[in-house]
Amino acid sequence: MAGHSKWANIKNKKEKTDAQKGKIFTKIGREIAVAVKEGGGSDPSTNSRLKDVIAKAKASNMPNDNISRSIKKAAGEGDSVNYENVSYEGYGPSGVAIIVDVLTDNRNRTASEIRYIFDRNEGSLGATGCVAWMFDRKGLIVVENSDTIDEDELMMSAIEAGAEDISEEDEAYEIYTSPAKYSDVLSALEEAEYIFASADIEMIPQNTVQLNEEQAEKVMNLIDMMEDNDDVQNIYHNAELPEGFQA
Repeated sequence: MAGHSKWANIKNKKEKTDAQKGKIFTKIGREIAVAVKEGGGSDPSTNSRLKDVIAKAKASNMPNDNISRSIKKAAGEGDSVNYENVSYEGYGPSGVAIIVDVLTDNRNRTASEIRYIFDRNEGSLGATGCVAWMFDRKGLIVVENSDTIDEDELMMSAIEAGAEDISEEDEAYEIYTSPAKYSDVLSALEEAEYIFASADIEMIPQNTVQLNEEQAEKVMNLIDMMEDNDDVQNIYHNAELPEGFQA
């Protein structure tokens, strides 16, 4: 699934503008706020949910100062916004299955906006569960390859900590875990001082839809429009993009 791999998506987005990076940091800041409020406080050593979000933030190159400010803001009395986790499911162009995770303080507004984006891009918003059965919930940690990485040591560290599978891409290793073992594997690899290109619990497609250039462009237009929405945190899909496709 080279055209669907997490590493392929990361490479596609490496040249983000400062404005786009700022939007990503804002969204992660919202995740940090929820983790502090719902996960048990502002100390990552006792709040595993916050610890996982911090790892995601660092993998996205979010500065430590930004992370600290987000934690302090969430822990303060002044931040009274309550966000709700909601997932939307539907189909994009060419029958591509799409799951959209949001954090919203206004479910009606967000549902209307998500429906509009689907409709605008030859897609359709479906009922809860209409495509989720096509995906498996897995922890996914991506380690960018380098000359300093010993593949056997990486695999041993990951497997001993509870990883289920390791896939080697052209320039990265994709490490899959069960959701229950994700934090254990993440901590073990952090202690071994591996640098993450990405780290999160994701929805991994069981099968993919192979797209040509024209179809891929339509699907990516929908995904880009979703990513521009402030409430959207994560987007999962089962599209397999053509080799070398540039969004």
